[in-house]
Amino acid sequence: MSKFSLFGKFTVQEGKRDTMVSILLEAAESLEDLEECEVYLVNISESEPNSVYVYEVWSSEEAHQASLTLETTQTLISRAKPLITGMERVNTLTTEGGKGIS
Repeated sequence: MSKFSLFGKFTVQEGKRDTMVSILLEAAESLEDLEECEVYLVNISESEPNSVYVYEVWSSEEAHQASLTLETTQTLISRAKPLITGMERVNTLTTEGGKGIS
């Protein structure tokens, strides 16, 4: 069965990358018991000091959309918004399988 996957990029204010990483890692932790979220990885690139990348794998696009309405998610979004100067959906993918995906 295929999965819904996102690869996104957040550009943040100068010097705020670590704060954004912390918020996104809190988001990952809040999704720990949500079975529909199979992968939520927070990544940085040393060549882009104001960027944070997130790779997500969900059971479906609907499950991802539903997660955005959760109170915890809304709280984290409100904390992150002031830091964000740009957002880009690098790609939307269909994950067919592989290590770490059930």
